[in-house]
Amino acid sequence: MNAKERLPKGQYLTKKWPVLHEGGVPKVDLATWNFRISGLVEQERTFTWDEFMALPHEVYECDIHCVTTWSRYDNVWEGIPFQAVLDTVKLNPDSKYVMIQAEQGFTTNLPLEELLKPGVLFAYKHDGKPLEPEHGYPLRLMVPHLYFWKSAKWVRGIEFMSKDRPGFWEERGYHMLGDPWAIDANNPDGQRFRDDPAWFGDSSIEAEKKWREHLNALRSQKKS
Repeated sequence: MNAKERLPKGQYLTKKWPVLHEGGVPKVDLATWNFRISGLVEQERTFTWDEFMALPHEVYECDIHCVTTWSRYDNVWEGIPFQAVLDTVKLNPDSKYVMIQAEQGFTTNLPLEELLKPGVLFAYKHDGKPLEPEHGYPLRLMVPHLYFWKSAKWVRGIEFMSKDRPGFWEERGYHMLGDPWAIDANNPDGQRFRDDPAWFGDSSIEAEKKWREHLNALRSQKKS
């Protein structure tokens, strides 16, 4: 694959790693840090930092694509594969979706099937170095095939769910999935923004019009 084929429509390439997040950077004490698995599992489970680090590790190289239109190639991540964490619990058969829980009330939603794809892990290193606090220290999710906001910083747990519901940024207009390669009539610049008129309360023509106006406003903000 050549460089052009690696860059989704509407993205530009950078070697920098911009810092983007809402609010401040949380202070973390690994002695009291924990990771909780909850929701539709046979038995909920909580890990200490040392217990979590005792799980299998993996190194994975990938490109990342931010919804704010920058992309960065050849990132090397080290972390705990999602599958290794999943193997520590028994899921309820109705578990189809996941809400990733992070510090300061941040969340992001994902279909379980997306988290079972190659390269999805809970990362603690980037390009051979421990994550810096502003990039998610001590642990962030890494979902290489979706927009980077889905790779939540400062992760503290997983909630398994039977139905999808929006996370922090999804409630504020970002797409429920966020595939940068999905280009269609509703997502001409990739799955950056919500594509469901019912988000506004109904599927009437008036709601459709309001939805389109909202999308256009969001796109104008990003371009500026």
